[in-house]
Amino acid sequence: MAGHSGTPGRSVTSRALGILDAFDSAAPRLSLSEIAERSGTPLATAHRLLGELADWGALIRRPDGRYEIGRKLWDLGLLAPVQMELRQVAAPFLQDLHTTIRDTVHLAVREGLQALYVERISGRESVPIVSQVGSRLPLHATGVGKVLLAAAPPEVVELALRSPARQTRHTLVEPGRLRRELTEVRRRQYARTSEEMSAGAASLAVPVQVERRGGPVVVAALGIVVPPHRRDLPRLVPVLQVAARGIGRELARAHDFH
Repeated sequence: MAGHSGTPGRSVTSRALGILDAFDSAAPRLSLSEIAERSGTPLATAHRLLGELADWGALIRRPDGRYEIGRKLWDLGLLAPVQMELRQVAAPFLQDLHTTIRDTVHLAVREGLQALYVERISGRESVPIVSQVGSRLPLHATGVGKVLLAAAPPEVVELALRSPARQTRHTLVEPGRLRRELTEVRRRQYARTSEEMSAGAASLAVPVQVERRGGPVVVAALGIVVPPHRRDLPRLVPVLQVAARGIGRELARAHDFH
């Protein structure tokens, strides 16, 4: 992690970057004292810089006093070639999928132990939607998250299942049950949830894979959010898979995914 040095004479820019670098996938939310310690910044200086970074939008101060990365950095991150390419490639497939099923469609990638939503098209149903473009939700409680977690390295799975938080009374938090579900997700190549992230919403998701020399690699997850009473979710799996394969094919042609 950068920014640990307390070397005198560090510039304001260096200290601000050190504060941002204190955050990582294992520590997405930090207190003032934690940030000061992890960045090697004096407490008073960290407090001042945190205020400025929060005012600019790089950080968000939560009600509990801890800080997390803000939307402004996400907006800048969308300008990165890979993120821009993923969204641009996926856009027509997401639009076609939305036109076909008329439900909320979203695309997510894994960022540490969270699903980062990179695109979303809202549906017509009055279903409670907690995902937004740029939002991060836990892997174990969302359809796209379970797809991404099923494809993640073993060490990531271990961390995610160490103490999964209960989002609703329906959230699976028992490590044994989650492991079995991830095995099933890998076998059938899709994930389903029902009111695990929010009451009144179910989800269905499939992996977006790119063919590489060593075999297919999951680079994203494509999902939909529907009312929990929907009985035709199995029928929608092939529809999502067709769209996901189309995105994967187009990504494979792009330079950054060879």
